[in-house]
Amino acid sequence: MIAQPYQLYVERRDTVRNMARFYALSIEPTLFGEVCLTRRWGRIGARGQAKCHTFEREEEAVQLFLGLLRGKRKRGYHAISREPANRASTLASCALGDATGTLALKKDARMASAE
Repeated sequence: MIAQPYQLYVERRDTVRNMARFYALSIEPTLFGEVCLTRRWGRIGARGQAKCHTFEREEEAVQLFLGLLRGKRKRGYHAISREPANRASTLASCALGDATGTLALKKDARMASAE
């Protein structure tokens, strides 16, 4: 069983060399109780290639995950967020708006029951 999900998506772009590459890593459980480190890579916008490394223990998969991450960072890959930058603030403001509205409704209900 995996203690926590591991996922990484990094890109390397160099317009001078016409380079636009992606590299993705994820650690997931298999149907047989093992752990699979899946690597996907290729040109951005293309399907790319994939390879799965199977391990008996999560720790072994995490060690390879971190080693591959270090190698990609040395080669100039950078983490890219797949969500819009302002999504977190939008979600936070929606949550605050919902909480404020709920509090106002509860306050109105208490006032109505007191009358």
